[in-house]
Amino acid sequence: MSADSNLIRFKLSMPASPEATESELAFARQLGAQAIYIWVRPEQRNYPFLRDLRAKVEDAGLELYMVGNMDVGKSPRIHLALPGRDDDIAAYQAFVRDLGKAGIHVTTFTWEPDQVWSSEPGETRTARTRRVDLDELAKHPFTHGREYSEEELWDNFSYFMERMIPVCEDAGVRLALHPNDPPVYVPLGGVPCLIKNIDAYRKAFEIAASPALGMEFCVGCWLEGGDEGFGNVLEGIREFQADGRILIVHFRNVSSPLPVFEETFLDNGYFDMYQVMKTLVESGYAGTVTYDHTPHFPPEYNRGSGQAYAMGYMQALIARAKAELGG
Repeated sequence: MSADSNLIRFKLSMPASPEATESELAFARQLGAQAIYIWVRPEQRNYPFLRDLRAKVEDAGLELYMVGNMDVGKSPRIHLALPGRDDDIAAYQAFVRDLGKAGIHVTTFTWEPDQVWSSEPGETRTARTRRVDLDELAKHPFTHGREYSEEELWDNFSYFMERMIPVCEDAGVRLALHPNDPPVYVPLGGVPCLIKNIDAYRKAFEIAASPALGMEFCVGCWLEGGDEGFGNVLEGIREFQADGRILIVHFRNVSSPLPVFEETFLDNGYFDMYQVMKTLVESGYAGTVTYDHTPHFPPEYNRGSGQAYAMGYMQALIARAKAELGG
């Protein structure tokens, strides 16, 4: 069964490069994707490029659902109030205006000045994969010269929201806030994790006071945190979907909750991913679902294999949910 029944309101999504080549887009279509997300480079953060990119993706029969930019979406100057913060916020505002003008209505950001933290790679079913050991990460020296407090980070978040939300509302663009990865309670490199539990998301939405702030619901991060982090992943989907906050779902499994985990293939982590897919269908979620990280296949098979394996598995879960729920 395809995922285009009235029962299935969300779209399966895949990444593409900013060049969005014909073969990339054809590969996505062949795997059953209906939408694409793309990270653009700074020089591509302008209306003419975004307009043409959207046209290219749509000509291939796909939706350009999300476009992000690492420099503004993951800016340590914004997160830590470093010199140049206002310049980066102004650049982000301009990017959002151009996204809206180009008809692209979702972009993503994190509150991770050091981006994603990882230990030395691990192994799952003989495949090299991302691994995290909290004891190892907690020993890392300061990354920005000193230790920061959580209160400072919330103040910086509020400063950013005050300046971004009016621009987003005017442009018709929504911000999808990704959680910290990994979501831990000890500072990493001297910087606390801000979006590390369900109450942090609630606080962020209260600060923004606008539907322009949504979330990138990362199932992997939810599972990494376990009961001491975000709590029950299915209850989280139900709560935030009911509030209309979930804009993007990252569909990923891990070996165990913190303090140590490896990213796994969808079928051999500790959680039953069918329960996640079924809850997304039951809740009426209407954004995109994407597999964001994958273990590595051998070099001669690696290119695209992880995405293909995951997309096939996700299609099977959707078919099962449709059959069970009467689609």
